[in-house]
Amino acid sequence: MLKLPPHINLFRHFDRIIWYAVAGLTVATLLGFLGRLNWMLELFSHFRVQYLQIALLLAGICLWVRRNKCASALAAVAALNYIFILPLYLGKPSAPNTKPVRAMLMNINAQNGNTAQVIYAITNASPDLIVLEEVTPHWAFELSQLATNYPHHIMEPQEGCFGIMLLSRYPLAHGEIVEIGNAGVPSIITEVHFPEGAVSVIATHPLPPITASYARERNGQLEALSAVVKQQKYPVLLIGDLNVTTWSPYFQTLVKESGLKDSMKGFGFQPSWAANFFLKIPIDHMLHASEINIHNRQIGPDIGSDHFPVIVDFTLK
Repeated sequence: MLKLPPHINLFRHFDRIIWYAVAGLTVATLLGFLGRLNWMLELFSHFRVQYLQIALLLAGICLWVRRNKCASALAAVAALNYIFILPLYLGKPSAPNTKPVRAMLMNINAQNGNTAQVIYAITNASPDLIVLEEVTPHWAFELSQLATNYPHHIMEPQEGCFGIMLLSRYPLAHGEIVEIGNAGVPSIITEVHFPEGAVSVIATHPLPPITASYARERNGQLEALSAVVKQQKYPVLLIGDLNVTTWSPYFQTLVKESGLKDSMKGFGFQPSWAANFFLKIPIDHMLHASEINIHNRQIGPDIGSDHFPVIVDFTLK
C-alpha cells in the first residue's frame, strides 16, 4: 500500500479544517439575518465584527499557502459582514460651535465593589448628565457623594440588576419612573434643561435575551420605546444598556420607528460589553434625535464592571 508523505496528509487535514471554518462562518453570518424567527438565532447577529476578523485572518493564511478557492470564499464572508459594519465609519462629526454637553452611561454592575474606580471615572470625564444602571440601595448610598456636583437627580434603586439613576448638573422637569413594556423594570423619563435648550431623556435597561421569555420581554420593551419617544416634547436622547447590538433586527426597528439615530455612526465600532472577555460587542447605546449633533463618542475606562462606560459630547441644533 502506497503511503503518502506526511506533508501531503497535513495539507489534506488543513484543507478540511479550513472548509469547515468557511462553512461555520457562512452559517453563522446567515443565521444572523433570521433573528426574528427565534431568539437564539438573533444572537448570531451580534458578532459581525468577529466574523469579519476571523474570515480575513483565515483568508490571509489561505493565500499564504495558495488555497485560493478557500481564500475567495472567506473574502466573500468577510465582505458580507463588512457591508453592515461600514456604516459605523461613515460620516465625519462636525466641530461644535459652542461648548458641548457631555452625557455618560455607566452600567456599574450590581455586584461591583469598586466604588473608587466608578467615582474616579465620573470625576475624570466630568459629564453634565449621567445615567447609571444596576444601581442597588448600597450603590445609591455610595454615589450620594456626587450630590454636590450633581444636585438634580431621579432614581429607583433596586436589589438585583435593574435599579436605575440619573444625575444632572442642570435642572430636571417632569421626571418620572415608569415601566416601559411588560417586564416590570424601571425606566426614567425626564426633561433636562441645558443652557442651549431642553432635551427629553429616556433612560432604560431592558432584560437580557438569555431565555425565550426574557428575549420576548426585551423585544416588547424596545418596540414600546418607539411610541414613548414620539410622545416627548423636546428632542430625545435615549440612553441605556439595551442588551442588543446595532445589527439586531429589533434594534434596527427601534431606530426606524422612533426616528432616532445611532450615536456610534461616524465613530466606528465601540464595544462596551463584556469588559473581561475577548468577544466584545456594543450593547450600551445613546440614540439621539436629528436635532442633536454628536461631536464625539468614546468608550470610557475600566470601572470594575462587566461594562465599559459610554461618553458622548453633543450640542443642540
